[in-house]
Amino acid sequence: MKSTAVIVLLLVVSSCTKGKLILQEGNLVPHTVEQDSTIPSLAANGTLFHAETFGNPQNSMLVILHGGPGSDYRYLLNCKEFASKGYFVIFFDQRGSGLSKRHNKEDFSIQLMIDDLNAVILHYRKSSSQKLFLLGHSWGAILATAYINQFPSTVNGAVFCEPGGFKWTDIEAYVKRARDIRFTSEILNDAFYLDQFITGKKDQHAILDYKIGLLAGAESSPDNPTGNESLLPFWRAGAVVNKALFELGEKQRPDWSGNLHMFAPPVLFVYSERNRAYGLDHARHVSSAYQQVQLQRIDNAGHDFLSFPSGWMQFFPVALQYLNSL
Repeated sequence: MKSTAVIVLLLVVSSCTKGKLILQEGNLVPHTVEQDSTIPSLAANGTLFHAETFGNPQNSMLVILHGGPGSDYRYLLNCKEFASKGYFVIFFDQRGSGLSKRHNKEDFSIQLMIDDLNAVILHYRKSSSQKLFLLGHSWGAILATAYINQFPSTVNGAVFCEPGGFKWTDIEAYVKRARDIRFTSEILNDAFYLDQFITGKKDQHAILDYKIGLLAGAESSPDNPTGNESLLPFWRAGAVVNKALFELGEKQRPDWSGNLHMFAPPVLFVYSERNRAYGLDHARHVSSAYQQVQLQRIDNAGHDFLSFPSGWMQFFPVALQYLNSL
Protein backbone atom coordinates (compact mmCIF):
# COMPACT_ATOMS: atom_id res chain seq x y z
CA MET A 1 0.00 0.00 0.00
CA LYS A 2 2.80 2.34 1.01
CA SER A 3 4.73 1.60 -2.21
CA THR A 4 1.62 2.26 -4.31
CA ALA A 5 1.18 5.68 -2.66
CA VAL A 6 4.79 6.57 -3.38
CA ILE A 7 4.40 5.63 -7.06
CA VAL A 8 1.23 7.75 -7.36
CA LEU A 9 3.01 10.70 -5.72
CA LEU A 10 5.97 10.38 -8.11
CA LEU A 11 3.60 10.32 -11.11
CA VAL A 12 1.83 13.46 -9.91
CA VAL A 13 5.10 15.30 -9.32
CA SER A 14 6.57 14.23 -12.67
CA SER A 15 3.44 15.38 -14.54
CA CYS A 16 3.74 18.94 -13.20
CA THR A 17 5.64 21.53 -15.27
CA LYS A 18 6.94 24.89 -14.24
CA GLY A 19 4.56 27.70 -15.25
CA LYS A 20 5.64 30.57 -17.53
CA LEU A 21 4.85 34.21 -16.95
CA ILE A 22 3.32 36.34 -19.69
CA LEU A 23 5.45 39.34 -18.78
CA GLN A 24 8.72 37.38 -18.91
CA GLU A 25 10.54 38.24 -22.17
CA GLY A 26 10.73 35.39 -24.67
CA ASN A 27 7.61 33.54 -23.50
CA LEU A 28 5.01 35.15 -25.80
CA VAL A 29 7.19 36.21 -28.74
CA PRO A 30 10.88 35.73 -29.70
CA HIS A 31 13.57 38.00 -28.29
CA THR A 32 14.71 41.00 -30.30
CA VAL A 33 18.32 41.78 -31.24
CA GLU A 34 18.49 43.98 -28.14
CA GLN A 35 17.71 40.98 -25.93
CA ASP A 36 19.68 38.28 -27.79
CA SER A 37 23.16 39.17 -29.07
CA THR A 38 23.36 35.98 -31.18
CA ILE A 39 20.75 37.33 -33.66
CA PRO A 40 22.41 38.94 -36.74
CA SER A 41 22.22 42.70 -36.28
CA LEU A 42 23.26 46.08 -37.62
CA ALA A 43 23.65 49.30 -35.59
CA ALA A 44 22.65 52.37 -37.62
CA ASN A 45 20.80 55.66 -37.23
CA GLY A 46 20.60 55.30 -33.45
CA THR A 47 18.96 51.89 -33.30
CA LEU A 48 19.67 48.19 -33.71
CA PHE A 49 18.26 46.35 -36.72
CA HIS A 50 17.94 42.63 -37.34
CA ALA A 51 19.77 42.32 -40.68
CA GLU A 52 21.34 39.73 -42.98
CA THR A 53 23.03 39.86 -46.36
CA PHE A 54 23.59 37.29 -49.11
CA GLY A 55 25.94 37.40 -52.10
CA ASN A 56 29.10 39.29 -53.00
CA PRO A 57 29.16 42.75 -51.31
CA GLN A 58 30.80 44.19 -54.44
CA ASN A 59 27.83 43.27 -56.67
CA SER A 60 24.83 45.47 -57.42
CA MET A 61 22.81 46.00 -54.23
CA LEU A 62 19.23 44.77 -53.92
CA VAL A 63 17.56 45.99 -50.73
CA ILE A 64 14.44 44.02 -49.75
CA LEU A 65 11.73 45.99 -47.92
CA HIS A 66 9.02 44.11 -46.04
CA GLY A 67 5.42 45.16 -45.57
CA GLY A 68 3.28 45.94 -42.58
CA PRO A 69 4.21 48.35 -41.23
CA GLY A 70 5.48 46.04 -38.53
CA SER A 71 5.97 42.77 -40.43
CA ASP A 72 9.45 41.30 -40.88
CA TYR A 73 11.55 39.97 -43.73
CA ARG A 74 11.11 36.27 -42.95
CA TYR A 75 8.27 35.93 -45.48
CA LEU A 76 10.48 37.45 -48.20
CA LEU A 77 13.44 35.08 -47.87
CA ASN A 78 12.73 33.64 -51.33
CA CYS A 79 14.49 36.80 -52.52
CA LYS A 80 17.80 35.23 -51.44
CA GLU A 81 17.69 33.59 -54.88
CA PHE A 82 18.80 36.88 -56.45
CA ALA A 83 22.18 36.41 -54.72
CA SER A 84 22.84 33.34 -56.90
CA LYS A 85 22.26 35.54 -59.97
CA GLY A 86 24.90 38.15 -59.15
CA TYR A 87 23.18 40.51 -56.71
CA PHE A 88 24.16 41.54 -53.18
CA VAL A 89 20.86 41.00 -51.36
CA ILE A 90 20.19 42.92 -48.15
CA PHE A 91 17.41 42.12 -45.69
CA PHE A 92 16.57 44.09 -42.56
CA ASP A 93 13.63 44.27 -40.18
CA GLN A 94 12.58 47.90 -40.11
CA ARG A 95 12.66 49.91 -36.87
CA GLY A 96 10.32 48.40 -34.28
CA SER A 97 9.54 45.45 -36.59
CA GLY A 98 10.38 41.75 -36.50
CA LEU A 99 13.45 41.12 -34.37
CA SER A 100 14.73 44.72 -34.51
CA LYS A 101 14.86 46.88 -31.38
CA ARG A 102 11.52 48.11 -29.98
CA HIS A 103 10.73 51.83 -29.62
CA ASN A 104 7.81 53.66 -28.05
CA LYS A 105 5.11 55.12 -30.30
CA GLU A 106 6.11 58.75 -29.81
CA ASP A 107 9.62 57.98 -31.15
CA PHE A 108 8.42 57.21 -34.68
CA SER A 109 8.10 59.47 -37.71
CA ILE A 110 7.78 58.67 -41.39
CA GLN A 111 10.96 60.63 -42.09
CA LEU A 112 12.76 58.46 -39.53
CA MET A 113 11.84 55.34 -41.50
CA ILE A 114 13.27 56.96 -44.66
CA ASP A 115 16.41 57.96 -42.74
CA ASP A 116 16.75 54.37 -41.48
CA LEU A 117 16.66 53.03 -45.03
CA ASN A 118 19.26 55.58 -46.10
CA ALA A 119 21.50 54.59 -43.17
CA VAL A 120 21.26 50.89 -44.08
CA ILE A 121 22.12 51.67 -47.71
CA LEU A 122 25.10 53.83 -46.73
CA HIS A 123 26.35 51.12 -44.38
CA TYR A 124 26.54 48.48 -47.10
CA ARG A 125 27.31 50.55 -50.19
CA LYS A 126 30.95 50.24 -51.25
CA SER A 127 31.06 53.16 -53.70
CA SER A 128 28.80 55.67 -55.44
CA SER A 129 29.17 53.66 -58.66
CA GLN A 130 27.73 50.49 -57.10
CA LYS A 131 24.20 50.06 -58.49
CA LEU A 132 21.33 50.24 -56.03
CA PHE A 133 17.96 48.53 -56.54
CA LEU A 134 14.96 48.46 -54.17
CA LEU A 135 12.39 45.66 -53.99
CA GLY A 136 9.42 46.48 -51.77
CA HIS A 137 6.28 44.56 -50.91
CA SER A 138 3.10 46.37 -49.80
CA TRP A 139 4.19 48.97 -47.18
CA GLY A 140 7.79 48.21 -48.21
CA ALA A 141 7.00 49.40 -51.75
CA ILE A 142 5.52 52.60 -50.31
CA LEU A 143 8.69 53.15 -48.25
CA ALA A 144 10.78 52.53 -51.37
CA THR A 145 8.86 55.22 -53.25
CA ALA A 146 9.12 57.66 -50.31
CA TYR A 147 12.89 57.11 -50.48
CA ILE A 148 13.05 57.58 -54.27
CA ASN A 149 10.90 60.71 -53.98
CA GLN A 150 13.52 62.15 -51.62
CA PHE A 151 16.61 60.77 -53.41
CA PRO A 152 15.52 60.38 -57.07
CA SER A 153 19.05 60.19 -58.48
CA THR A 154 20.35 57.59 -55.98
CA VAL A 155 18.42 54.50 -57.09
CA ASN A 156 19.00 52.63 -60.37
CA GLY A 157 15.72 50.73 -60.45
CA ALA A 158 12.84 49.49 -58.30
CA VAL A 159 10.38 46.61 -58.06
CA PHE A 160 7.04 47.46 -56.44
CA CYS A 161 4.75 44.66 -55.29
CA GLU A 162 1.19 45.83 -54.58
CA PRO A 163 1.80 49.09 -52.68
CA GLY A 164 -1.50 50.50 -51.40
CA GLY A 165 -0.61 53.85 -52.96
CA PHE A 166 1.92 56.66 -52.96
CA LYS A 167 -0.66 59.19 -51.76
CA TRP A 168 -2.55 58.77 -48.49
CA THR A 169 -5.95 58.94 -50.21
CA ASP A 170 -5.02 55.91 -52.36
CA ILE A 171 -3.64 54.00 -49.36
CA GLU A 172 -6.79 54.73 -47.39
CA ALA A 173 -9.04 53.47 -50.19
CA TYR A 174 -7.01 50.29 -50.68
CA VAL A 175 -6.78 49.45 -46.98
CA LYS A 176 -10.54 49.86 -46.63
CA ARG A 177 -11.10 47.34 -49.42
CA ALA A 178 -8.39 44.95 -48.18
CA ARG A 179 -9.75 44.85 -44.62
CA ASP A 180 -13.28 44.07 -45.66
CA ILE A 181 -13.39 40.90 -43.55
CA ARG A 182 -16.59 39.47 -42.13
CA PHE A 183 -16.83 40.19 -38.42
CA THR A 184 -18.08 36.63 -37.95
CA SER A 185 -14.70 35.34 -39.14
CA GLU A 186 -13.52 32.60 -36.77
CA ILE A 187 -9.96 33.94 -36.69
CA LEU A 188 -11.11 37.45 -35.76
CA ASN A 189 -13.34 35.99 -33.09
CA ASP A 190 -10.41 34.06 -31.61
CA ALA A 191 -8.23 37.19 -31.50
CA PHE A 192 -10.90 39.37 -29.91
CA TYR A 193 -11.72 36.60 -27.39
CA LEU A 194 -8.13 36.78 -26.15
CA ASP A 195 -8.57 40.49 -25.49
CA GLN A 196 -10.58 39.64 -22.39
CA PHE A 197 -7.52 38.15 -20.73
CA ILE A 198 -4.49 39.90 -22.21
CA THR A 199 -4.82 43.63 -22.76
CA GLY A 200 -1.31 45.09 -22.87
CA LYS A 201 -0.25 48.60 -21.92
CA LYS A 202 1.35 50.89 -24.51
CA ASP A 203 4.89 49.96 -23.43
CA GLN A 204 4.29 46.21 -23.02
CA HIS A 205 5.64 45.40 -26.46
CA ALA A 206 5.65 41.62 -26.16
CA ILE A 207 1.93 41.43 -25.30
CA LEU A 208 0.99 43.92 -28.04
CA ASP A 209 3.17 42.11 -30.60
CA TYR A 210 1.66 38.76 -29.65
CA LYS A 211 -1.87 40.08 -30.10
CA ILE A 212 -1.27 41.68 -33.49
CA GLY A 213 0.43 38.46 -34.55
CA LEU A 214 -2.84 36.63 -33.92
CA LEU A 215 -4.75 39.16 -36.00
CA ALA A 216 -2.29 38.56 -38.85
CA GLY A 217 -3.92 35.16 -39.23
CA ALA A 218 -7.06 36.88 -40.53
CA GLU A 219 -5.13 37.88 -43.66
CA SER A 220 -4.98 34.25 -44.72
CA SER A 221 -8.62 33.45 -44.04
CA PRO A 222 -10.60 32.25 -47.09
CA ASP A 223 -12.89 35.31 -46.99
CA ASN A 224 -10.04 37.82 -47.07
CA PRO A 225 -10.20 39.97 -50.26
CA THR A 226 -6.41 39.92 -50.67
CA GLY A 227 -6.53 36.30 -51.86
CA ASN A 228 -3.63 35.11 -49.77
CA GLU A 229 -2.65 31.45 -50.05
CA SER A 230 -1.83 30.80 -46.42
CA LEU A 231 -0.48 32.35 -43.22
CA LEU A 232 2.79 34.15 -43.94
CA PRO A 233 5.79 33.04 -41.91
CA PHE A 234 7.03 35.72 -39.52
CA TRP A 235 9.18 36.04 -36.43
CA ARG A 236 7.41 38.75 -34.44
CA ALA A 237 4.89 41.41 -35.50
CA GLY A 238 5.51 45.04 -34.54
CA ALA A 239 2.30 46.38 -33.00
CA VAL A 240 3.61 49.78 -31.90
CA VAL A 241 5.25 50.76 -35.20
CA ASN A 242 2.12 49.65 -37.05
CA LYS A 243 -0.13 51.85 -34.93
CA ALA A 244 2.33 54.76 -34.93
CA LEU A 245 2.73 54.94 -38.72
CA PHE A 246 -0.98 54.54 -39.47
CA GLU A 247 -1.79 57.34 -37.03
CA LEU A 248 0.91 59.55 -38.58
CA GLY A 249 -0.47 58.82 -42.03
CA GLU A 250 -3.99 59.78 -41.01
CA LYS A 251 -2.72 62.97 -39.40
CA GLN A 252 -0.21 64.08 -42.05
CA ARG A 253 -1.88 62.58 -45.16
CA PRO A 254 1.44 62.32 -47.05
CA ASP A 255 1.99 62.42 -50.81
CA TRP A 256 5.25 60.78 -51.90
CA SER A 257 4.82 61.37 -55.64
CA GLY A 258 5.92 65.01 -56.01
CA ASN A 259 9.47 64.32 -57.21
CA LEU A 260 8.96 61.02 -59.01
CA HIS A 261 9.04 62.79 -62.40
CA MET A 262 12.79 63.22 -61.70
CA PHE A 263 13.28 59.44 -61.51
CA ALA A 264 14.35 58.35 -65.00
CA PRO A 265 14.70 54.51 -64.91
CA PRO A 266 11.72 52.27 -65.66
CA VAL A 267 10.11 50.52 -62.71
CA LEU A 268 8.60 47.04 -62.45
CA PHE A 269 5.13 47.19 -60.89
CA VAL A 270 3.58 43.84 -59.94
CA TYR A 271 0.06 42.93 -58.80
CA SER A 272 -1.75 39.65 -58.26
CA GLU A 273 -4.79 38.08 -59.90
CA ARG A 274 -6.52 36.92 -56.70
CA ASN A 275 -6.28 40.18 -54.73
CA ARG A 276 -9.81 41.53 -55.23
CA ALA A 277 -8.92 44.71 -53.33
CA TYR A 278 -6.22 45.62 -55.89
CA GLY A 279 -6.87 44.86 -59.57
CA LEU A 280 -5.67 46.32 -62.84
CA ASP A 281 -7.36 49.71 -62.42
CA HIS A 282 -5.68 50.38 -59.06
CA ALA A 283 -2.34 49.11 -60.37
CA ARG A 284 -2.52 51.47 -63.34
CA HIS A 285 -3.60 54.37 -61.15
CA VAL A 286 -0.86 53.97 -58.53
CA SER A 287 1.94 53.15 -60.97
CA SER A 288 1.13 56.20 -63.13
CA ALA A 289 3.17 58.29 -60.69
CA TYR A 290 6.27 56.96 -62.50
CA GLN A 291 7.31 57.89 -66.03
CA GLN A 292 8.15 54.41 -67.32
CA VAL A 293 6.29 51.41 -65.93
CA GLN A 294 6.46 47.71 -66.72
CA LEU A 295 3.16 46.37 -65.36
CA GLN A 296 3.02 42.65 -64.53
CA ARG A 297 0.19 40.48 -63.19
CA ILE A 298 0.94 37.30 -61.24
CA ASP A 299 -1.76 34.74 -61.99
CA ASN A 300 -3.36 32.33 -59.51
CA ALA A 301 -1.79 34.12 -56.52
CA GLY A 302 -2.76 36.74 -53.95
CA HIS A 303 -1.06 39.60 -52.13
CA ASP A 304 1.47 37.10 -50.70
CA PHE A 305 2.73 35.99 -54.15
CA LEU A 306 6.39 36.47 -53.16
CA SER A 307 6.17 33.80 -50.46
CA PHE A 308 4.62 30.74 -52.08
CA PRO A 309 5.83 28.60 -55.02
CA SER A 310 3.16 29.46 -57.58
CA GLY A 311 3.59 33.23 -57.28
CA TRP A 312 7.34 33.17 -56.77
CA MET A 313 8.00 30.98 -59.82
CA GLN A 314 6.18 33.53 -61.99
CA PHE A 315 7.65 36.60 -60.29
CA PHE A 316 11.33 35.67 -60.08
CA PRO A 317 12.19 35.35 -63.82
CA VAL A 318 10.31 38.59 -64.61
CA ALA A 319 12.04 40.52 -61.83
CA LEU A 320 15.44 39.07 -62.74
CA GLN A 321 15.04 40.03 -66.40
CA TYR A 322 14.01 43.54 -65.36
CA LEU A 323 17.01 44.00 -63.04
CA ASN A 324 19.45 42.59 -65.58
CA SER A 325 18.18 45.08 -68.16
CA LEU A 326 19.24 48.10 -66.10
